[in-house]
Amino acid sequence: MLRSSLRSQSRGLQAIKAITANTSKVATKVATRSIQTSVRPTLIYNRAQPQQYNLNSKFALFARGNATVVKVPEMAESITEGTLTSFAKSVGDFVSADELIATIETDKIDVEVNAPISGTITELLVAPEDTVEVGQELLKIEPGEAPAGGAAPPKKEAAPTESAPTPTPTPAATPTPAAAPAPTPKKEAAPTPKKEAAPAKKETTPSFGGFSRHEERIKMNRMRMRISERLKEAQNTAASLTTFNEVDMTSLMEMRKLYKDEFIKKTGIKFGFMGAFSKASALAAKDIPAVNGAIENNDTMVFRDYMDISVAVATPKGLVTPIIRNAESLSVLEIENEIANMGKKARDGKLTLEDMTGGTFTISNGGVFGSLYGTPIINVPQTAVLGLHGVKERAMVINGKIESRPMMYLALTYDHRMLDGREAVTFLKTVKELIEDPRKMLLM
Repeated sequence: MLRSSLRSQSRGLQAIKAITANTSKVATKVATRSIQTSVRPTLIYNRAQPQQYNLNSKFALFARGNATVVKVPEMAESITEGTLTSFAKSVGDFVSADELIATIETDKIDVEVNAPISGTITELLVAPEDTVEVGQELLKIEPGEAPAGGAAPPKKEAAPTESAPTPTPTPAATPTPAAAPAPTPKKEAAPTPKKEAAPAKKETTPSFGGFSRHEERIKMNRMRMRISERLKEAQNTAASLTTFNEVDMTSLMEMRKLYKDEFIKKTGIKFGFMGAFSKASALAAKDIPAVNGAIENNDTMVFRDYMDISVAVATPKGLVTPIIRNAESLSVLEIENEIANMGKKARDGKLTLEDMTGGTFTISNGGVFGSLYGTPIINVPQTAVLGLHGVKERAMVINGKIESRPMMYLALTYDHRMLDGREAVTFLKTVKELIEDPRKMLLM
């Protein structure tokens, strides 16, 4: 009996030990699983320091999401907005630092926006023809180096897609049903000319006698709108009056004929009429300083000891007036050189705001277009503008004899609030005398 009881007790102890061991194993597994569950998120992504870990592909987007936002640059104190003309690049294109990416049209000049860094354009935030303000976001660039293939791979892929229906390899690789889609694009190509013919139908408006009576409306660009505002402002503000005179161009044309080739060989500068008239105006303004003055706040007259001449230049977008600084201190040839440089910049669209800000007197030469007579409009806040016209041979009485002389009409429009008639006529007469005898310029 004693032995049997001892055996039963030992068996009970073994069973208890087995149960305890199994329980500890289960607890260990549960603890391990809980530890793994708590550690996994930390290893994959740590919100506080995400870049300290090797993240998987899903989180790599966050590490590469440092796109640089390109904004509308500061243009000038007086310019706060413009119209986005166009983007030079599209989404997905790679751009280098300082490369042109957009052009903004203002009421004075076109502003070029360049890429601040090298990278790939990921998003365009505005559309062409939208009005944008200084500091507004234009687009996003993801910094990086140029791809190995550059922009060529997309273009190569685009070429096969367009020509995919035509080449024979496609039907060869596919069964005969694949040949059916090939003709369909050719049939679809036919409607495209029909769509192009649609505008022609719109143009066939009711006509009389078979003549076209089509009308087209185009929105004014910012420069044209600004020009119209300034011209109307001049008419509404200044007490404009125009005085006329005529000048015999014989002496100036003879001097030009004698020394034109010599000046071109020595200096490369062409000897024209604008330099002589600019210099004559600067010299005449010494005796009549009000011509070079201005009115401020409707109660203050400003007089200057320098003359910055605005030269009117016609461009495809409108009339611009680049400035020749300190014309009174330049020679005739130096003025001609400055005018040539400014004219080229204007035609190329490279003028800056500094090139057109701060003029004190304007010269407009309509004679290059064949104008015979006209009344120029004051470029406010200036006081006067000198208008040059075409040179025409006319019969003139010289020393009691009738001779044919090259004559030009001069027109001076001035603000009568600042300049009296006597002063305006005296100024224009002085310019006339200096042009008719250019040697007098050396004496003044």
